[in-house]
Amino acid sequence: MINIIGGGVAGLTVGAELTRRGEKVTIFDPKGSPGPHHCSWWAGGMLAPHCESESADPEVVTYGLSAAAWWKGFTSVVEAGSLVVSNPRDKADLNRFERLTREHQRMDRSAIENLEPDLAGRFADALYFPTEAHLSPRQALADLRAYLSKNGALFVDAEAPPGLDAVVDCRGLGARDQLRDLRGVKGEMLMIRSGELNFQRPIRFLHPRIPLYLVPRGEGVYMLGATMIENNSSRTITARSLLEMLSSAYAIHPAFGEAEILETGVDFRPAFLDNLPRVNRKADRYSVNGLFRHGYLLAPALACQLSDWLLNDIKGGLCADDQY
Repeated sequence: MINIIGGGVAGLTVGAELTRRGEKVTIFDPKGSPGPHHCSWWAGGMLAPHCESESADPEVVTYGLSAAAWWKGFTSVVEAGSLVVSNPRDKADLNRFERLTREHQRMDRSAIENLEPDLAGRFADALYFPTEAHLSPRQALADLRAYLSKNGALFVDAEAPPGLDAVVDCRGLGARDQLRDLRGVKGEMLMIRSGELNFQRPIRFLHPRIPLYLVPRGEGVYMLGATMIENNSSRTITARSLLEMLSSAYAIHPAFGEAEILETGVDFRPAFLDNLPRVNRKADRYSVNGLFRHGYLLAPALACQLSDWLLNDIKGGLCADDQY
């Protein structure tokens, strides 16, 4: 029996991978089923390794390339690519994005309209990343939990008792009592609904002050996200962030000016100083942490590397001994 502490995206992906390999797992989480109390509840769910290479380390691309295939074994994945746009005055930012990334196509006004008819006349240039994908984080968490329950996993809505063997700590920021270099990065998001628009894929809007990503959730619902703030105390969205996200959404399409605001949310993403995740081990206790803003993109790779190390003593590139 392998004991997993934490029932967010890290804990559930680790549990699902171990279960798929024939292991029995128990998942301890005093907060119970996934919900607003989990950081991964508020994620964008973009499986976009090539877009991330604009600012992330090469490891994010390397380990993120297999994410969509892994998730398709457990939940619905939309493979419609990603679209990156900018205002004409910010064309230099789009050109820079193009230089720093791979696996994209440059699109003119007509190609943009064919891809996303609701953007007709809105943008003259864009980058299209056809191999990227996205998913619904909340549905993915529910599907992982259902898979685990169906295959014999035990869920305990309580703290893990001391003295357990074969422990995998996936507590996120809750593990700062063990991982001293872990920090929280605040992210803010909005859920809005517009019956006038029907975008099919994530759209990244480049802006010098507050770049925005917009992810379709279906039935006119969209998730807007943008901020990364070095702050792990304030649990409410700021007025400035709200205004700037809505302004950027309006710049993508004025119809968002009439959209309903369904909810706002804040998460605190666990990150190490280099913003790369790690699988750590000390004795027979493992830790999976530091997903930063790449939770759904990198959690499968971490789960697979943890499983290889724990079950077969094979260390992957994100594994580190005696740092836990």
